[in-house]
This record gives sequence, C-alpha cells and structure tokens, in this order.
Amino acid sequence: MTTARIDARFAALKAEGRAGFVAYVMAGDPTREQALEILHGLPAAGADIIELGFPFSDPMAEGPPIQRAALRGLKAGLTLKGTLDLARAFRAGDADTPVILMGYLNPIETYGYDAFARDAAASGVDGLIVVDCPPEEAGPLSDALDAAQVSLIRLATPTSDDARLKIIAERTSGFVYYVSVAGVTGVKEAQALSVAPAVERVRKASGLPVAVGFGVKTPERAAEIARVADAVVAGSVLVDEVAAALEANEPAAGRVLARVRALADAVRGARTPETV
Repeated sequence: MTTARIDARFAALKAEGRAGFVAYVMAGDPTREQALEILHGLPAAGADIIELGFPFSDPMAEGPPIQRAALRGLKAGLTLKGTLDLARAFRAGDADTPVILMGYLNPIETYGYDAFARDAAASGVDGLIVVDCPPEEAGPLSDALDAAQVSLIRLATPTSDDARLKIIAERTSGFVYYVSVAGVTGVKEAQALSVAPAVERVRKASGLPVAVGFGVKTPERAAEIARVADAVVAGSVLVDEVAAALEANEPAAGRVLARVRALADAVRGARTPETV
C-alpha cells in the first residue's frame, strides 16, 4: 500500500499550518469536455485534493444536487471506465494533486474488483471512497486495492462510537472522511462545535488526518471547519454551480472554479497563530 501523494499533500499542509481544501466534482458533469476543463483548473483555483465522483443511478447518500449531477454525468455517457479515462487525462498534466474516486459499489462489482483496482492505479487514482461498502463486506475490495496500491478511505459519522471507529480504522489509509451531519449531502450545514470533538475522536482511533464533508456550503462555514479539521470537503455547492451555468447557458468551468477559489481562500486563511 502506498499513499505517497496523499501523505505528501497532508505533510505539506501541516508544514504550512493550515487545513486542506477538497473539491468534489462529478465525472462527465455537464459533459466530458467541460468536466475535464474543471478538473484541470481545480489545483490553480485552490483545491489541494480532488474527489471525482463516478455517476451512478441510485446515489443513496446524496441530496438532490449531486443526484442531479450524477444523472447529468450518466446522460453524458460517463461510465466508470470513462471516469478512469477522465482521471488519466487529468493526471497527464498534474503529477502531484491527489485524486480520490467517490461513489457506490455496484459499478465496481460489475467492473470486477481486481480489474478496477488495476485500472484505477494505472489512471493515476490515489484512493477510493465507497459510500455503501461497510468494513464487514470490504475484504475482497480491500485486497484488490492493496495489491494495486490504491488507498481505501472510509467514512465515519456522528453515530460512529469508539468501538465502531476501531473497525472503520482497520485497513483505512490516506485519511478518514468524517460525515459531519446525519442525512444526505447538501441539505444540513456542518457545525464546528459538534465537529471538533468528533474529529479528535476519529484522529485518535485512526492515527490519520480527518477530512470533514457533507454540509459545507459557505466560505464562513468552510473556515470554521478548517480550524478544527485537517481538510474541508465541498461538493454540493460546486455541482450547484454546474446547474446554474446550464440554466444560464454559460460554460460551467468559470462558475465552478470561482466558487472553489472563494471556499479555498477561506480555508487557507482560517487559522491564525492563535488557532493553529
């Protein structure tokens, strides 16, 4: 197992004394070409890590914005293989930014665990988040990812007690994704006061950095979370910009990257010497 790009990025963030910003976008949203333009622009706009969603027809953990983004990706013809091709195209121009795939188990099972893990690694993918694959059922997938040197990044939630966190931490690498609110993405807002002790618990259980997502919509909220977490994830607010661009008949990249800059700037400026 190698987490070289992920580990290097979190080490650099720690040296800078700040949290990272993780930008979630959906593959193929609204088209393959526009999605690739967005991907290429994310690092310069301030994204430290990229989460690339792969479209799925039944994204059960997602609220309406990402559900709609998944449907747009499917309409654009983006399969899981197409998502890997998109990641490969991004990696050809960027050797350093970690890329994490995020999605659901069914397309991976259809693809085949070993073939998927091998192709993901060849595409320059660093990690995988599978929303609907609990640790108890992840053995075969974990084996395939380990063999291909791709990290399996697990989710922890507000309902994960200490015993559950120990299970979540097993065979997890890179970082842990903390789901800050109960429910689906893009509906409730994360609250720093409740997130802070949870982040400490997850860090203690896993020994890994903790990225906090689900419920980060504004620069102000992103800055609050950045003071207590190792990274802040935004997704629904970014795919909403794609929808707004389509409604206005505008290219999507400009809107998405402008929102990324605003959120990333807030994260970068969140910690003062007193709060580090």
